Amino acid sequence: MNKTLIEAELPSELAAQAHAFVAEGWATDLNELLVEALRRFLESHEGSLAESFVREDVEWGLHGRD
Repeated sequence: MNKTLIEAELPSELAAQAHAFVAEGWATDLNELLVEALRRFLESHEGSLAESFVREDVEWGLHGRD
């Protein structure tokens, strides 16, 4: 599997919560936790993203853009 390295800045409180989840055994490491969180976020918003793109296309088709 190909991988992409992503560097991100997290608010201190969020980072502390993430590290606590790892320490409690919910994930093997911070990387696994973040990958799973991102996967779940994208899956749960997939429909709304598609709807947003369709709405933009319809708006462009009806009114165009300057």
